[in-house]
Amino acid sequence: MSVIEIKKLSRNYGGGRGVFDLSFSVEQGEVFGFLGPNGAGKTTAIRHLMGFLKPQKGECLIDSKDCFSERDKIQAKVGYIPGEIAFIDNMTGYNFIKFYAELRKQNNINKAKLLMDRFELDANGKLKKMSKGTKQKVGIVCAFMSDADIYILDEPTSGLDPLMQNTFIDLVNEEKKKGKTILMSSHLFEEVERTCSRVGIIKQGKLAAIDEIETLKKQKIRRYVITLPDFEQAAAFWATIPDLGEVDGNKVKITIKHDIRPLIEAMYKYPVLNIESVNQSLEDVFLHYYGGKKL
Repeated sequence: MSVIEIKKLSRNYGGGRGVFDLSFSVEQGEVFGFLGPNGAGKTTAIRHLMGFLKPQKGECLIDSKDCFSERDKIQAKVGYIPGEIAFIDNMTGYNFIKFYAELRKQNNINKAKLLMDRFELDANGKLKKMSKGTKQKVGIVCAFMSDADIYILDEPTSGLDPLMQNTFIDLVNEEKKKGKTILMSSHLFEEVERTCSRVGIIKQGKLAAIDEIETLKKQKIRRYVITLPDFEQAAAFWATIPDLGEVDGNKVKITIKHDIRPLIEAMYKYPVLNIESVNQSLEDVFLHYYGGKKL
């Protein structure tokens, strides 16, 4: 059963900006990745789902309710993280969380306290003095403390360090096991790979593709940075696998699309000091998946 539905949604801001004849749905209990670079239309689509914008054409539905005409009901039942979170700067993080709980008529904020501990959030400081990552944690607490059945998350890990990104991924997977329905926009392939069952890719306001995550995984490009003692040894190392990488000082940057064995065999022969795995970006996925066509 479809819980979130976008049907032929269009909003034209001019100059090619907006969303155009956009259609997709998210099934009950599914984590759906909504992918695209900045300016592709992800936030515009999400703002329609939250009832902040009225469609020029088409419609958006959550639990079969029109997202604009019944936006009060939608907003009361959905856990939401906006792409750019607006706070009352003079409040402390903790007071804002309490304020948000009261706004949603939640008398018990024990769940919020558990989330604050989990994300190592010190919410006592003023919001205006908090870093972007700390503010993002406040947004995560506000979204998930309600224990909603539906979550709409717009770039939810923006500003978080890698450790907290992993904590967030664990949280999403726990909610997934509970049967929650989650729409999550992202530009990080690793984040989507570890949480989503399907992904939709938006390009210039139009839906470019919807695919199972397993299909995208098969197209995954692996990137590594191999550090050797000096330039001479890095160059010699590179010469054994020239088609896979390039030399940068005493480092060799490697790109592997399929078989990793040539890299492993080369590393056995040289004094490798360090191996760093580089996260694959959405642009990498898209360029490979669509044969070099840029977003």
